[in-house]
Amino acid sequence: MNDVLQGEERTSHVERAAPGALRVYGVGAVVVLIFLASLQVVAFWKGFPGPLPSIWNDFFGTPKSMAVPWGGLALALVGVRMPIRLWALGIAVLIDAVGALARLEAGHPFVVGNGAVIALAGLAVFTIWRRDAGGIRAVCLGGLLILATKGGDAWLQITTIVRPYVLDEYAQLADHALGNPSWIVGSWLDALGPIVYAVLQWVYIQLPVAAIAIAIYQLRGVSRTGLWPSHYLVRTFLLIGLVGPVFYVLFPVVGPVFAFGSAGEGFQLGNYWPTLVPFDASPSAIGFDELTPRNCMPSLHTAWALSLFIHSRRGPWWLRWGGTVWLVCTLAATLGFGYHYGVDLVAGVVLCLTLESVLRDPERGLKDPARIRMVAFGVATMVGLLLCYRYLAVPMGTYPELFGPLILIAMGSVIGMFYATFFANSTVSDRPLRSSPSR
Repeated sequence: MNDVLQGEERTSHVERAAPGALRVYGVGAVVVLIFLASLQVVAFWKGFPGPLPSIWNDFFGTPKSMAVPWGGLALALVGVRMPIRLWALGIAVLIDAVGALARLEAGHPFVVGNGAVIALAGLAVFTIWRRDAGGIRAVCLGGLLILATKGGDAWLQITTIVRPYVLDEYAQLADHALGNPSWIVGSWLDALGPIVYAVLQWVYIQLPVAAIAIAIYQLRGVSRTGLWPSHYLVRTFLLIGLVGPVFYVLFPVVGPVFAFGSAGEGFQLGNYWPTLVPFDASPSAIGFDELTPRNCMPSLHTAWALSLFIHSRRGPWWLRWGGTVWLVCTLAATLGFGYHYGVDLVAGVVLCLTLESVLRDPERGLKDPARIRMVAFGVATMVGLLLCYRYLAVPMGTYPELFGPLILIAMGSVIGMFYATFFANSTVSDRPLRSSPSR
């Protein structure tokens, strides 16, 4: 009898929680839609497609990405029971199979993704109809992952409009303090050949896939228990994607392969990368085209890959190894492809650890003194690095033996403080993830 009563109490508890969850997620959905609509207005005004046509193509046209729609659906499926999961997967596979065959029959390239987006939309309707708070939460995460990429693409286009001049000369000069690692790794990749290049390119492009794999592992028990971990990778991943692009406008940089290589298509300062390291003691902002995003400072690929590494630490050996390999390969790719300077990667590390510190171990509370110290130190270090890159670039490039160690000490101090705050003590960080109800 007691078991029955307890079961009824749990059932009624879920029923009471669902309307509150619907309100919260409904408000969140409205905010996201308003943001996307605002970006679309700017897109119409400035003459580029914007997020809404891209969303339409995900449903009925040619999806821009094949991995992201399926990743979003996979993330959404962690919140529903197995029968619903199988139905959603079956529908998605069937739609994509029919669409792929139709494209091939018409002579178009092989593309999938429509089925995943349509199944995700149907899953959203189903979970709302069932008032399933946990399912709604998972669907929102999956949908937000897809929509975030649409907003990100539009924002990258906006950076070219609002910042016609870039600060690559300053970043490259400051990078002398670190030995210009992009030039070094770029030369190594040229020597290693196309196979290594192809592997690194796949790792670089498929970063969201690795994130989803870790997130699914962290959320693997949600559909069975109805309980969510207190902290998981998706939260950090989305926060980095929200905060990081703001710096693209504050410190616009296009990267070595564009500003100093042939990819600049006439706007580059010269074809130096990756064979010749230039040195100009009189740096200035340079005008660049309206197509190349100003998305180098900080390196968000570094920040995201580091977050994968951090969140893989609590998993089994294969997940830890995967997080390590993905981080190393991503760092090699960002430098070796000429997409980033070394100073970009340092800023990406500081950004990741600062934002992770805001979210990590929420049971401590936001007013935890150690958390406040860590976040404040991370913010101060980030601001200090960017100011030095901009206003001390000449002395940084002239005296690398002094400023190189200082940059590494600044980054290392943030890493050390983060470890001491969240990993050195076993009171919270070394315990299994605590769970909270999916309200």
